[in-house]
Amino acid sequence: MPLSWNEIKSRSLAFSKEWGDECSEHAEAKSFWDGFFNIFGISRKRVASFEEPVKKLANKQGFIDLET
Repeated sequence: MPLSWNEIKSRSLAFSKEWGDECSEHAEAKSFWDGFFNIFGISRKRVASFEEPVKKLANKQGFIDLET
């Protein structure tokens, strides 16, 4: 069942309070994205994955943080 706009708003406010002072992007990336998708009632695992390998310029290997 889809979330109501009031529930999304409530979750958004709670999320912004929880993450407002965070300063360790790399250490908290997965938790941040899991929480973000939860605002909308979506499991992050259903729509996105972390650290997907990509080819960078000059055929170097790299990773992107989150791929949807």
